[in-house]
Amino acid sequence: MNLKQRKSDFIYLGQVLSDVLKEDKSVFQHKKIQSSTIKELKSRIEDTFHYNAWFTPGSIRSSLNGIAYMLNESSIDTWLKNYPISEDDKVDRKNVGIVMAGNIPLVGFHDFMCVLISGNNVICKLSSSDDRVWPMIFQLLIEINEGYNSRIKLVSRLEGVDAVIATGSNNSARYFEYYFGKYPNIIRKNRNSISILKGDESEEELKELAKDVFSYFGLGCRNVSKIFLPKEMDLNRIIAAFYDYNQIINHNKYANNYDYNKTVMLLNQEDILENGFMIFKRTSELTSPLATLFYDYYDSEEDLENKLQIIKDEIQCIVGKDHIHFGKAQMPELWDYADNIDTMEFLIGLN
Repeated sequence: MNLKQRKSDFIYLGQVLSDVLKEDKSVFQHKKIQSSTIKELKSRIEDTFHYNAWFTPGSIRSSLNGIAYMLNESSIDTWLKNYPISEDDKVDRKNVGIVMAGNIPLVGFHDFMCVLISGNNVICKLSSSDDRVWPMIFQLLIEINEGYNSRIKLVSRLEGVDAVIATGSNNSARYFEYYFGKYPNIIRKNRNSISILKGDESEEELKELAKDVFSYFGLGCRNVSKIFLPKEMDLNRIIAAFYDYNQIINHNKYANNYDYNKTVMLLNQEDILENGFMIFKRTSELTSPLATLFYDYYDSEEDLENKLQIIKDEIQCIVGKDHIHFGKAQMPELWDYADNIDTMEFLIGLN
């Protein structure tokens, strides 16, 4: 299974996922894929919320859509052209353990893909919050190419690994460092994303910003948790643009978080605004609780730069006119590495 074949396999996977999402009946005509696998994947998309209420069918479809978006020949070629990956399959393969996060569906797909594309083996520990759809992704790849049957291993405890990629909270990172510090590793901690507004954004751009805030209920590290506004910009423009997401309050867990955080802030006599489904609080802090969006004003470009300098190591991505396009925070390219750590370079370095 050389590099060309591995690339082809992931492109094929992207086509299958795209057809599943389009409800295209041709998905059952993919000769390599069993119809029973497609049916089971569709079933799990629809019923996973019974096991994890945050993982609604819409959230899972959004995640699969992001994956399908990445898996095209042009993007894969652009991504890999600068890496010295051997074209043959005779290199010394390493067993790379991945500790998957479970905050949003299939959040560790990029790590998973990097390990296999680089020619190494995956030993995967899933999060109990996200263990329904992942096995179907594994199964699809194995049906596309049975060679992955010996390259993908699902475990409850990481053992026999040569390197580790682990993603979690700041607290869990301390445990990861304790247990996996002796191996070559990438250990990720909490990060948050921000948006920088200039004040002249259109209503459509602000509606797209809402997508960056509310997708996956705001649980992802690429969700915007704080916005920076020029001092002359009216916050009510943003509040009005967010109205299309008002139905999010009908989600029980989200509503509980909204009610709790609102109550705590009111008891603490904090100065907040709220619109019935989102709390807006001005603060210098970065990490906002669920159902809350932090904001702050800046007086000048220099003032903004000073504010960003303080939090630069905690930022995952920035949304804005000079940065990631509004509405695209959760649609990263293959070369948009989490925490700005080049995962592929790390993996190639193992060999």
